Amino acid sequence: MPKPIEKLLLAVTDLITINLAFFGLLQLRTQAHLFVAAEPGILLRISLLIYLVWMFLFIFFGLYQSWYTKSRFDELITVLKTVAFGIALIFIATFEPETDFSQPPTIGRMMIVSYFALMLIFVGGGRLLLHTVQRKLLEAGIGQRNTLIIGWNNNARKLAGKIRQFPALGYRVVGFVSLEDDHRGEKHEQVPVLGELKNLQHLVTKHRVEEVILSLGRLPQKKVLQVISQLEELPVQIKIEPDLYGIVMGQARTQQIYGFPLIEIQPQLLSSWERKTKRIIDIAVSLVSLVILSPLFLITAIAIKLTSAGPIFYKQKRVGKNGRIFTIYKFRTMVRNAEKLTGPVWAGEKDPRVTPVGRFLRKTRIDEFPQLLNVLDGDMSLVGPRPERPYFVDRLKREYPFYTRRLKVQPGITGWAQVKGEYDTTIEGVKEKLEYDLYYIENMSLRMDFRIIFYTLATILRFKGQ
Repeated sequence: MPKPIEKLLLAVTDLITINLAFFGLLQLRTQAHLFVAAEPGILLRISLLIYLVWMFLFIFFGLYQSWYTKSRFDELITVLKTVAFGIALIFIATFEPETDFSQPPTIGRMMIVSYFALMLIFVGGGRLLLHTVQRKLLEAGIGQRNTLIIGWNNNARKLAGKIRQFPALGYRVVGFVSLEDDHRGEKHEQVPVLGELKNLQHLVTKHRVEEVILSLGRLPQKKVLQVISQLEELPVQIKIEPDLYGIVMGQARTQQIYGFPLIEIQPQLLSSWERKTKRIIDIAVSLVSLVILSPLFLITAIAIKLTSAGPIFYKQKRVGKNGRIFTIYKFRTMVRNAEKLTGPVWAGEKDPRVTPVGRFLRKTRIDEFPQLLNVLDGDMSLVGPRPERPYFVDRLKREYPFYTRRLKVQPGITGWAQVKGEYDTTIEGVKEKLEYDLYYIENMSLRMDFRIIFYTLATILRFKGQ
């Protein structure tokens, strides 16, 4: 089942089941004489508004992520947590301390508990039915994804057997790819060796491959990284057997169903609707923030001008998504021409080039606020890996094979590495930051973005910037 159709079916199923729960609640309230009859048109508008609120919560809790190889039980648990959170919000919104503390729970309050049960029954049951049908289709061979196994060894052949044993996983193995030796013509259970690693791009295109599973055995780390680097440019999902997990640092999305574990090292970053929503949020927050913060911008500009010679803003070339160069804007925090003598270097914790006002701007991260203009231009997002200078990107690509993975997403004003790691002060210190960035990329979601923004606000309020 194509992902857009899967998402559409999920949305339609939720629309029906959420409305069933709502109208079921109205029926219960009518029987308890707690409901005043209203026009059908008004009720329809109310039900639509309620659906939109629940849909936002479902998005936030990740209920519209791809279902492939996902346990139905795990999904029901997520539905339970999401509905419980929504019902808790209703309790808080309708809470009346004087009444609720002075007497036993009223029938009206008990109706909220009934609504919780109705939501679980209808929404959970609807999704369970949809995914059961989807699983039956997969077991019948409908909707399976063409899959290549890279490797021609005992483990690779066992892996193919397990996949064939569990068709509901959604994989259809079209062939093996050998690493070096030419094994074309050899077969395992009618699945042929299609070619060698050097022909991988041609094989992916020819056989319309969507999934690639690495079963490489105990190869040297350098060789494994070369294989993965080759796959990075292809439009495929990459999974790897767990025994190689330690080689691929900072990328951790593990799937296990039917006792069949795989580690996804390059999942789809964001779905189409999530990308559009992320961009809408970027534009809206940037516009509102620029208006609200305009007095602060003026005060900061005056402070910079009065305390040090030089321009108010600092402009610098940075590397953005897909390696595109753009100009980043910041409030100047260092003396004029700070890098004229030193060349490109990272700022240290007690960098003598930083002005007194600049030190305060860095502690509060006010110096980063002009990048809201970069967000509006589309060069950056509110959340993402920090953009780096071309000089350092060239060095880091040579040092760390996975560094270019950061360039597949929009850079951000703040990111997971900024709220969890220390500031970069040396080329060696980048490794930890890279692991954080890769973790963010492999687990990107709107929910994680909100989490990072919350941590960033906490950092600003505690003056923890540098």
